[in-house]
Amino acid sequence: MNTRKLKKNKINRKKCEITFVVPCFNEEKFIAKTLKCIKDALKPLHIKYEIFVIDDCSSDRTYQEACEFVNKSKSTCIQVIRNLQNRGLSRSYCDAAFLGSGKYYRLVCGDNSETANSIRKIVQARHKADMVLPYHPEVPGKNVFRRLVSSLYTKIINKISRNNIKYYNGCALTLRHDVMRWGSYSFGFGFQADLITRLLAEGRTYFEIPVNVYHHENDSAASAFRVKNIVSVVFTIIEIGLRSIRLLREKN
Repeated sequence: MNTRKLKKNKINRKKCEITFVVPCFNEEKFIAKTLKCIKDALKPLHIKYEIFVIDDCSSDRTYQEACEFVNKSKSTCIQVIRNLQNRGLSRSYCDAAFLGSGKYYRLVCGDNSETANSIRKIVQARHKADMVLPYHPEVPGKNVFRRLVSSLYTKIINKISRNNIKYYNGCALTLRHDVMRWGSYSFGFGFQADLITRLLAEGRTYFEIPVNVYHHENDSAASAFRVKNIVSVVFTIIEIGLRSIRLLREKN
């Protein structure tokens, strides 16, 4: 991985319970708030955790803001990594799984869209199943069109994978070794549906939990409706469909 690392702090890996990865691209306004939110969420739980911040070649001060937060808070559980070229969300997600040491693994987006209470609820449910799948009853700030697209996407994935999941893009909590073994490199958020459906096909159990999030409208460069993201989602749907057909043939 072509990266530059913050060398002043080293993560304390002793008896680490959960590894967080915070991929971010041009999130200078939110990254410090995101890291504080994670720390606030985990503080009452008294568990060992680690956070990998992956700055995916941002053009703003995301990397510097993350480093400044670590230095000011004197956090020994956070490591900041800067990709020297943009690698995409799924690549950062999978790479950090190999860097971490926690039993459990979860992505937290760098835009501070989750509340501390939501993160805490998800972590507290980690023993209930192999995967904790959050879904969002309401998303303040998300327009009607995006809600309809999200609902349609969920229905398509459920139809072709023969599952009945409420939401595929809610940043699941999984076992870290499952991400290392089955992690998807599909570009964009389609990798989550690919991973979840694959793990379900492997017999992993899941627990769904409602959480509150906020929606931030990003600029066009980070939009979910960029052509390459749309193409990626289409290929992810095709891959899930082909895998479903293969599994059905194997059963027959």
